[in-house]
Amino acid sequence: MKKPTVSTDPWAVGWMIRVLVLLALLAAFGVPMGLIPIVAVESAVTTTDPEHGGMVVIPLGASTPTPTAAPEPSFLATPHIPRVGIVAGHSGSDSGAICPDGLQEVDVNRDIARRVVALLAQRGWEVDLLDEFDVRLNGYQADALLSIHADSCNVPGKSGFKIVRAEAGYHTPSADVLVDCIIQHYGARTGLTFDPYTITYDMTRYHAFYEIERNTPAAIIEAGFMLDDRELLTQRPDVVAAGIVDGIVCFIEAESP
Repeated sequence: MKKPTVSTDPWAVGWMIRVLVLLALLAAFGVPMGLIPIVAVESAVTTTDPEHGGMVVIPLGASTPTPTAAPEPSFLATPHIPRVGIVAGHSGSDSGAICPDGLQEVDVNRDIARRVVALLAQRGWEVDLLDEFDVRLNGYQADALLSIHADSCNVPGKSGFKIVRAEAGYHTPSADVLVDCIIQHYGARTGLTFDPYTITYDMTRYHAFYEIERNTPAAIIEAGFMLDDRELLTQRPDVVAAGIVDGIVCFIEAESP
């Protein structure tokens, strides 16, 4: 078979050279001027995935992946340590109520308050034992504040306890839960009944309510009457303290009162 031959016609060769030169000139001036667009051709870079033994494809122009910090496991978070303030009623100020035989309210309050502080501290909580007009009450912030008092000796035949938070508009709503918890647990532990009928303005307008930080849940308790409930208050103060602690724990640990 006869092989095809390439034309060596000088006229044809001359025209072919002219066309090539013209195309070169168009490329030289058309690309910089944007007349001739350049279409990017996607390519890929492959790397070996050591874990799976396969190939990892990173598209051209894709952002380089950067490592992100793993979230801290929740079990490593610092646990909240409750803080509670306990006011020993009348401590550092005056005697409070005094019985005919000389029993002073301040002594009863201080004994119970110290026992409450000790029991709460055993739980690993931060507990502040405060005087009646303690300067630390100004702007005091805690998970709860309770002022401990005892009722007078001048009502024969009267027994029971009472607890209340600040008057409406001057307390955080959670103070109601604190009161409910202590009513339930203190009554169950001591056997005393809750007496809402002898709550006075001196309790609902207790001075500390207006001194502490507004969002600190606070209440004041009259743990019993120093006449008919004397045996409980003076001979079994550990029971009284345990009842108060039960109520505070109920509140702090969000139990249903």
